[in-house]
Amino acid sequence: MIEHASARAPDKAAVAHAGGVISYRDLGRRVEHLAVQLLARGLRPGERVVLQLPNGLDFIAAFLALVRIGVIPVLVLPAHRHIEVSHVIAHAQAVAYVAPAVWRNFDYRPMAVEMAGRFESLRAVFIAGEPAPGQTPLAELMGGPPVADGRQRLQAVAPSPDEVAHMLLSGGTTGLPKLIARTHNDYVYNCRQSGAIAGFDSDTVFLAVLPIAHNFALGCPGVLGTLAVGGTVVIAADAAPETVFALIARERVTVVSAAMPLVVSWLNSEEPERHDISSLKVFMSGGAKLVPELRQRVEQRLGCTYQESFGTGEGLLCMTRLDEPPEIRMTSSGMPISAGDEIKVIDEGGREVADGQIGELVCRGPYTVRGYYKAPEATRAAFTADGFYRMGDAVRKLGRRVFVEGRLKDLINRGGEKISSEEVENHLLAHPGIQSACVVAMPDATFGEKACAFVIARDDAPLALEQVKSFLMTRGIAKFKLPERLEIVAEFPTSAAGKILRRELRQAIAAKLEAEQTAANPDRHRSSRLPAAGETAPTAKG
Repeated sequence: MIEHASARAPDKAAVAHAGGVISYRDLGRRVEHLAVQLLARGLRPGERVVLQLPNGLDFIAAFLALVRIGVIPVLVLPAHRHIEVSHVIAHAQAVAYVAPAVWRNFDYRPMAVEMAGRFESLRAVFIAGEPAPGQTPLAELMGGPPVADGRQRLQAVAPSPDEVAHMLLSGGTTGLPKLIARTHNDYVYNCRQSGAIAGFDSDTVFLAVLPIAHNFALGCPGVLGTLAVGGTVVIAADAAPETVFALIARERVTVVSAAMPLVVSWLNSEEPERHDISSLKVFMSGGAKLVPELRQRVEQRLGCTYQESFGTGEGLLCMTRLDEPPEIRMTSSGMPISAGDEIKVIDEGGREVADGQIGELVCRGPYTVRGYYKAPEATRAAFTADGFYRMGDAVRKLGRRVFVEGRLKDLINRGGEKISSEEVENHLLAHPGIQSACVVAMPDATFGEKACAFVIARDDAPLALEQVKSFLMTRGIAKFKLPERLEIVAEFPTSAAGKILRRELRQAIAAKLEAEQTAANPDRHRSSRLPAAGETAPTAKG
C-alpha cells in the first residue's frame, strides 16, 4: 500500500517531523534499509517485537520496516511502564524490544535492561537515542552500511496478505491489555475504507497528535490512511494548544484527530484566534463519544466539519459522514464503514432488541478479529457463540446508524431507573461555569447507585450543587437524572490513550463516602458499609 503511494509521487512530502521533511522516496529507502538490517540481525517472519516509541519518524520507519519483513510489531504506548511492558513481552514471547532512550523525563533504558534480564526470548534491545551497555542504537541500523544481498533477502520474506501484520493492545481501562492480531488484509481495508469516508486524498495533510501506537491515530484512517493516498503526515511534538495551532497554520493542516480531553483543552485556549487555521477542513474525534455541545463548539470555533469516529481496536469502526445534516453529525456515532459489517443490539439475555431501544452493541465483519491472541478465556467472554464481538457499549440504533449512550458500566442504576452518564454530561457542558464534566455512579444504601458529577470549573467559577441542579432543570432533564453530589476537581485521571478513567472516579467517590460515614459514625459495624457501585443494595422499605 505504501509502496504504491510512493511510486505515484516519489518527491511528495510524506512526513513532516521535528527533524524536517522526508519525501516518499526517502521514506521508502529508509524503511527498506532498516528492514534489511533487521533481517541481518536475525529477526524472522512471524516473530514478535515490542515497539514502544513516541510519535515521530523513527516510529513510522520502524513499524513499516517490521511489517515489510513479516515481523510482527506489538504496539505499546509510550506511557506504559514496567507492569504493562513486561506483561506484553511475556505474552507475545517477544524477541526484541524497541524503545526511546528518554521521553518526557522517563528513562526507558533501565527498564529495557530489566526486561532483557527477565525474559529469555528477548534477544535484542534497540534504543532510539543513546543506548545503555548491551543495547543497540536504532540509528546504527537506520544509517548502517548496505547489506550486499539486501534486496534478495527482502524478496525472500514477502509476507502473505492474510498473515498477522501487527498487534494492538486492547483499549480497556481495567486489567492488563490483551493482544489484538490484525492482518495485512484487514488493516489495509480498515485504512482505505475509513480514509474514503473521511475524504482523504493526495492533498490531505494530517496532524498526528494522539499516540500513533493507538489504533485511532494509526489507521482510522490516521497515519497509514494518509500515506495510503499520498498525503502528508505532520507529527506534533506535544498536544499543547500553542503547538497544535501553530502547526496547523504553518503546515496548512487539513485534518486533525483528537480525543475528548484534548478537545476541551483546545477549545478553552485562545490559540485558535492567534493563528490562520483556515486550511482545516475536518476535525475528527474518537476514543469516547463527544457530546453535541462540544461538537457544535468545534465547528463554530475552528471553522471546519466535525466527524465522530467510534470504534475498537478489535475491528468495527463507525463514522459520521461529512455530508450528513448537522442534527445527525452532532448526535450520532455514525454508521459502520463497511457494507460487510454486521451489527446488532442485544439485551442481557442475548436477544436482539428493536430499533431505538438501548442494549449492548455486538458486531461481526471483514476487519473484525475472531479472538484474542492466545487468550481463550478472554475470547469466550468477549464473543458470542456465533462469533459477534461484544463491544461493551450501551447503544441504540436506527437502521445502521448508531447512537452511543455510554459504556454498559457507565449506565447508573438508580433504584431501577437507568441514567446515561453521557446524557447528563452533555447538559452539564452547557453550563457557562463548567469546562468539563464526568458523571459516575456512587454507592447508595437505598437506591443502590446515585449520580455523582465530577466537574472542572471554568476560570474558578463558583459552583454549588443546588445551583447546578437548578440549571439542569431548566434544560428539561428528568428529576431522577440529576446529580446528587458535586465534586470539583482540577483534572480527570486518564488512561495512556487519553480516555477518562471513570473507574478511578467511582473508586474515589466510594472511598470518600465511606470515610465520611466512618467519621460521622466511628462505632458503626463494618457490615453497614455502603455497597460498592454495581453491588446489590438492601431493599428500601416503608
